[in-house]
Amino acid sequence: MIKIPISKPFFGEEELLAVQEPLKTGWVVQGPKVAEFERLFAQYTGARHAIATTSCTTALHLALMALGIGPGDEVILPSFTWVATANVIEIQRAKPVFVDIELETFQIDINQIERAITPRTRAIIPVSLFGLSAEMNSILALAHQYNLKVVEDDACATGAWYHGHHAGTLADMGCFSFHPRKAITTGEGGMVITQDERIAEQIRSIRDHGASKSDLARHLGARSYLLPDFNVVGSNYRMNDLQGALGVAQMSRLQTILERRRQIADAYTKALSPLGWIRPPVTPQDCVHGYQSYVCLFRPEQPTMQNVARLNALRNSLMDRLEAAGIATRPGTHAVHALGYYRQTYGIQPGDFPNAYIADQLTLSLPLYAQLSDEEQGYIIENLTKGF
Repeated sequence: MIKIPISKPFFGEEELLAVQEPLKTGWVVQGPKVAEFERLFAQYTGARHAIATTSCTTALHLALMALGIGPGDEVILPSFTWVATANVIEIQRAKPVFVDIELETFQIDINQIERAITPRTRAIIPVSLFGLSAEMNSILALAHQYNLKVVEDDACATGAWYHGHHAGTLADMGCFSFHPRKAITTGEGGMVITQDERIAEQIRSIRDHGASKSDLARHLGARSYLLPDFNVVGSNYRMNDLQGALGVAQMSRLQTILERRRQIADAYTKALSPLGWIRPPVTPQDCVHGYQSYVCLFRPEQPTMQNVARLNALRNSLMDRLEAAGIATRPGTHAVHALGYYRQTYGIQPGDFPNAYIADQLTLSLPLYAQLSDEEQGYIIENLTKGF
């Protein structure tokens, strides 16, 4: 039986050889391979600094810690995102302030951000969802006007460009993921990029228990037996060198992977656009989509809060049929305000952010990975063109 997964990491002989090197040298904690991965990622994105972490979630947490976000502070974010975006705000005992999305692009609705700003607002976390950059010029203008910090959740955005700038390079910080569903992967893993040297030094220290010097720097210098000083409270969010070595190998494939993903996305769009009942992803002018996922909107009619339950049942029926045919699909992501903890803690109703809830109920993510063959994609398209 045909089995087409939603995603698949791209590994080869290079990755197999790369992860053996730390095993041979014995340096398996954060060390020279992580440093090389950081250098390559900074070079690719155009960032001055790249700091590797254990995940994008810990990258976001480090970013908020570096900004001093804490109790009594408010942080604005879109309601349609992965729950981690909100969770890191909660972990800092600050308050997540949700804003609805623009349904065409699934990005935060820039026309609704200003009304969410209060005297307690400290930062905005726009999300470059599914590989498409948020509308950064408008967000940065508001941030400047109200003296707010901007941390991009770029978990999906490796290979995403906005007006000639890689995602994450215009904000105070950008936070990336290397989970296996991303374009390149280190198994788990993340990265913070920034142009600010002071912020970079803070994050390097906080990810390493608050140490004033990394293990690598200490062991390469004189008197390596001396322990560093600890001037701030930190945690252990360090990527290890096995992951770093894998990341270095994956960076050599990045352009090839991105080009193939875009080729697959273009073929989907060409085939699905005439169907009418399913809307392919939209890419605004002067943006380059990274296509971490290919997320469509199921819309046989104009979706509203009144018909969304009925349309959701039809979408789920379609997903059931595709699953029976061996084709994996997923929703895009979830409306965080409708999840149990946030709904109960803040007394939010699904209809309070209707576009986010509609996207939660009606998005459809199709298989997308570099190794997806033309024949497999043709089979997926053939099954979709049968209708719902």
